[in-house]
Amino acid sequence: MAPIGGKDAHRSDLVFLLQNDQSQPPLKTPQHVDRMKRNSGDPYWSRLETRVWTVTLLMGTCLLYCARASMPICAVSMSGYFGWDKRQSGIALGSFFWGYCVTQVAGGHLSDKVGGEKVILLSALSWGFITAVTPLAAHVTKDPLLLVSLLRFLMGLFQGVHFPALASLFSQRVRDNERAFTCSAVGCGSQLGTLLIGGVGSVLLEWYGWESVFYFAGFLTLSWGYCLSTYLLKERERIITFEDLGKGFSRSTQTSVSWKRLFRRAAVWAVIIAQLSVASTSFTLFSWVPTFFKERFPDAKGWVFNVVPWLVAIPSAIVSGLLSDYLIAQGYKTIWVRKLMQVCGMGLSSLFILCLAHTNSYCQAIAFASVAVGLQTFNHSGITVNVQDLAPSCAGFLFGVANTGGALLGVVWVYLSGYLIESTGSWGPMFHLVIAVNVLGLLVFLEFAKSERMDVEMIHL
Repeated sequence: MAPIGGKDAHRSDLVFLLQNDQSQPPLKTPQHVDRMKRNSGDPYWSRLETRVWTVTLLMGTCLLYCARASMPICAVSMSGYFGWDKRQSGIALGSFFWGYCVTQVAGGHLSDKVGGEKVILLSALSWGFITAVTPLAAHVTKDPLLLVSLLRFLMGLFQGVHFPALASLFSQRVRDNERAFTCSAVGCGSQLGTLLIGGVGSVLLEWYGWESVFYFAGFLTLSWGYCLSTYLLKERERIITFEDLGKGFSRSTQTSVSWKRLFRRAAVWAVIIAQLSVASTSFTLFSWVPTFFKERFPDAKGWVFNVVPWLVAIPSAIVSGLLSDYLIAQGYKTIWVRKLMQVCGMGLSSLFILCLAHTNSYCQAIAFASVAVGLQTFNHSGITVNVQDLAPSCAGFLFGVANTGGALLGVVWVYLSGYLIESTGSWGPMFHLVIAVNVLGLLVFLEFAKSERMDVEMIHL
């Protein structure tokens, strides 16, 4: 007589083990995860991919500012070496700006069509190479001013696509609940780059000459581009083909956006006007605040007011991104969070700018400037992300439009500020102009901004 439950029990145990084994998910290799994402049509990065790309792009933005600031740091030494006067030095410095304004809209539009990662890689390799060869080109030519100015113009062309490409890339690959932190973290690369080139560049300039500053920024950028191409991008993502260019700058009846209808939306103009205000006032403060400190506090050490505000800005940017994503995860409306970030970035910062304008205490001035610059980083979690909320399919284009306008308006404000300072003999009017522009942009954003997509109805499928 067979024991109770003999063969049937063994069979049941075997079936249970097979079922239990099938319930365990198989180990997933990176290739398997990538294949699953393609099959499911999920365009977004995983959390790990987002973190890796955030660190990588933060480093890229840092190097972008290192290369951009190489010329200003070396301007005095180069002027003495080549015999340039201030007017000629100004031509070399200003040529970057005109190239920077030209490519923002086109770069953003191209990124929307072919992918921001392609545009970022190509541009970084280009301006990295230009930075590295600038000293060699300046030494071999008979007219160094002309050639250096041309190279600076070309650098501006290639760097102009960086931030619109970032906006496009984040709108397509980063999930909504991680987007503010990603934008803020990558955005603080600008402050980190300013600090890095200000410290390391000054040492290199003193020990090895002005050429070493360009070599440092250029070769680091080329190394970064190599690592990006080798370790993060697939082979098809490394180059922009003529087919990509045709796709990027052609209008298709199947996937075209009606720009007229898009620009009739009040929410779109709200974010554009806010970005115009932020970009132009930031450019004005960046240009004049160092001179303000030198004139009002002539005995102060320059490295203090050139370094401390940027040290405050880096953690402030990280905190603003984390706070924004946390509030949205807790159930607060997205548009409420975006407006809160702008109240901090444009409203509260203006309050501390007003305090800066009317203080005669050096310590208070450093504190007010640091808090103002730190609060301005909250804009990364406000309007920068709101562009991606409104139109993910053309976020790069919209950001390019707003940033181009902001840069051009910034030049106007810089010249107007200089006129006001000269004619009144006071720094107050310059700061008041900045505050007025900020408040106007904030009021428009608070009244008309939204977070719902505006491009859905305008994409013809």
